[in-house]
Amino acid sequence: MSVRNQRQVVDYALQRRAVLAEFYSGRVSTLDVCDATPYLLKAAKFHGTPSSTTCPVCRRDVLTDVRWVYGDELKHAAGSARAPEELDRMANLFREFTVYVVEVCQLCGWNHLVKSYVLGTGSPHPPSRRTAER
Repeated sequence: MSVRNQRQVVDYALQRRAVLAEFYSGRVSTLDVCDATPYLLKAAKFHGTPSSTTCPVCRRDVLTDVRWVYGDELKHAAGSARAPEELDRMANLFREFTVYVVEVCQLCGWNHLVKSYVLGTGSPHPPSRRTAER
């Protein structure tokens, strides 16, 4: 996916480290950190992309990144998981929407918000869909 129009990027690495420190110290259990919903696991299977990171909890599987989209312009597509190729297309069709990247372990259920960012044309009036499809 091109990153040319990513803006307002928020990285959640410090929060992730804090959660894992709590887990490694025994203050929270596996049940507390491995709580991926069936919907998230299905999204990881069908829309996710393999990460280069091994699961920090079970250490047996590579994590999958799932990208969720939200925005007023998206209407029925808001709140859905999207593949990176779809995000490129959407970034040229919509003025602004937010992408949330969640890492998921499909084996143990670990999941955590990795980062969020805004995509879109940024223009007050996005190009018509007919124009963008040509």
